[in-house]
Amino acid sequence: MNLGDRPQESTQQVGLTIAGKTYRSRLLVGSGKYRDLEETRAATEASGAEIITVAIRRVNIGQDPNAPNLLDVVPPSKYTILPNTAGCYNAKDAVYTLQLARELLNGHKLVKLEVLGDQKTLFPNMPETLKAAETLVKDGFDVMVYCSDDPIQAKMLEEIGCVAVMPLASLIGSGMGILNPWNLSLIIEQSKVPVLVDAGVGTASDAAIAMELGCDGVLMNTAIAGARDPIRMARAMKLAVEAGREAYLAGRIPKKFAASPSSPMEGRAT
Repeated sequence: MNLGDRPQESTQQVGLTIAGKTYRSRLLVGSGKYRDLEETRAATEASGAEIITVAIRRVNIGQDPNAPNLLDVVPPSKYTILPNTAGCYNAKDAVYTLQLARELLNGHKLVKLEVLGDQKTLFPNMPETLKAAETLVKDGFDVMVYCSDDPIQAKMLEEIGCVAVMPLASLIGSGMGILNPWNLSLIIEQSKVPVLVDAGVGTASDAAIAMELGCDGVLMNTAIAGARDPIRMARAMKLAVEAGREAYLAGRIPKKFAASPSSPMEGRAT
């Protein structure tokens, strides 16, 4: 797909709209793997992100009143908390986890669904993902969904009613970047809901490439939290997402097998 093939928004419309709410930032970040809650707070602020994912099965957001609470440093008054189902390997567990999150967050509807296939690859289990997505949508959730980079299954998730599809760039935490830009481009071209790259981003150029392809946003955790300097990397990712989006809207020049001089020969002084 050529980058100009997808209908483009006005450069004035810089927001990412999900489930009827518009966000200034197109970078979504996770809240795990940091050294401590203070580093979580600082990196989150540096990223400029407004949507923060939280692994309900691993992070305390009020389940344990005697333990440090993530919401003390990433307050819902400032951020949209996106509970996710990291660590779930079947639809039943994923649905239960998000129902628990809804109770903990006072009826919160926007969630991230991920149902994993195995502990080695953390690749999505798509049959269980589709099953869970259907149940959650019927239960009134606004579902953003981690999925394989399969255009057919991405379309099925959209037709079920998911508010965003989130194909992996490469395996979770691998830092390998976008391994199949062609499949990703097919998903972007066909989708009527936001498409966000989820998993596999390693550095700022990976995020920029995702946005240049036409993704609506990028979600990451390990690439920031695992960096030598997470706060500096968070700033780098913020800038990369912004630059990639601007480049996509600007429209790149076509690739060709011939040189084209910056200073044309026509009309030159002799």
